[in-house]
Amino acid sequence: MNQIDETLLAQIADLHGTPEGAYNIRKDSALAGRSNTKNITIETKADQSGIDIHIRPDTKYEVVHIPVIITQSGIEELVYNDFFIGENCDVSIIAGCGIHNDGHNRSQHDGIHTFHIGKNSHVRYSEKHYGQGNGGGEKIMNPQTILYLEEGASVQLDTVQIRGVDSTKRYTKVVVAKNGEAILTERLLTHGNQTAVSEMDVFLDGEGASARIISRSVAQDHSEQTFYPRMIGNAPSFGHVQCDSILMGDAKIRSIPAITANHTDAQLIHEAAIGRIAGDQITKLMTLGLTAEEAEERILSGFLK
Repeated sequence: MNQIDETLLAQIADLHGTPEGAYNIRKDSALAGRSNTKNITIETKADQSGIDIHIRPDTKYEVVHIPVIITQSGIEELVYNDFFIGENCDVSIIAGCGIHNDGHNRSQHDGIHTFHIGKNSHVRYSEKHYGQGNGGGEKIMNPQTILYLEEGASVQLDTVQIRGVDSTKRYTKVVVAKNGEAILTERLLTHGNQTAVSEMDVFLDGEGASARIISRSVAQDHSEQTFYPRMIGNAPSFGHVQCDSILMGDAKIRSIPAITANHTDAQLIHEAAIGRIAGDQITKLMTLGLTAEEAEERILSGFLK
């Protein structure tokens, strides 16, 4: 690993050196490192690019790292990662993609992650996206995350776009069975002329299923964002959609939440707000000794946490 690799891995996965436990590190469309444990096995797919991750039933408190980095300009890849998580597990999965592009060709990573989460299992999934480099080539990431939750299963999905991604099209689908729970948190920052589109479909298919979508975003300069969070209640269930955005410069944001109740006992709520930073907030921080720029950065950092 060189300095660029280390910087990318620190940004997207908080990694500083070789991770403990199971991991799979992908660099420039090739395997850069892998480790399995007694309970977690990672295997390369035989028929397409990507990996299969198998987690044995009753696995508790283990962490899996599966970051992807691209450091060569012009690489374009599509990766399929499938997760098979047994019953009664409690695990964390840390993914993420970082692109360093100093060239003039487009670098692009498209990832399709599909989760099969067994009964009564709990999964925390974190995915960060980040781009850097001084070249004129675009940095593009198009993630798809598909989750199937069995009875009593739960998932906490935390997706973050930190900075530097020129274009992204994100799609998330979650199917929640009886007494299952899904909490989806998305945090997104765009700047310059970047564009971002995020679509979510959450299906509450079992009695007692619940879900929350929490979207927070900041659009700066001339960037554009569009959100399509959709919640569908097909059983006695509860769902809440919340979208909050901060608009700066000449940026544009569209938020189009939708809720659909296909059962009389489906309780669904949606909220959406778009606005700018209040001037009194900046003024208050400036009285504490911060410059206007520092005050703005502090507010944005807190909003996107």
